[in-house]
Parts: sequence; structure tokens; C-alpha cells
Amino acid sequence: MVVLQAVISKQGAIENLKVLAGHPMLAPAAIEAVRQWRYRPYILNNEPVEVETQITVNFSLAGN
Repeated sequence: MVVLQAVISKQGAIENLKVLAGHPMLAPAAIEAVRQWRYRPYILNNEPVEVETQITVNFSLAGN
């Protein structure tokens, strides 16, 4: 598991991505994946606003 802190911009893009916790070897893969994500912008009073959030990326080992 890797926990990230991010800002979701008014356009729904991920910005200011930081690692809060998790294994250092998994952090780059989590960051690379989350940077590709897009969100619907959060709407407040009919206007899009930036939102700060935490994102948890779970990893699992697949056996053959």
C-alpha cells in the first residue's frame, strides 16, 4: 500500500502529488499510475474548485 497526497485541480487533473506513506520501491509505480488519473472537478456554488485529497494505492502479488 502507498498513500499519496494530491490536489485535484479545477480541470480534474492531479497536481502536487506527494508520498505520505508506503514502501519506497512501490512509490514510483503508484505516482506514475495516479498521475494518469482524471477526476470530475468538485463543484461548490456551481463553480469548480481545487480539492486536496489522500489517495491509497493497494498493491498485491499475483501468484502463478
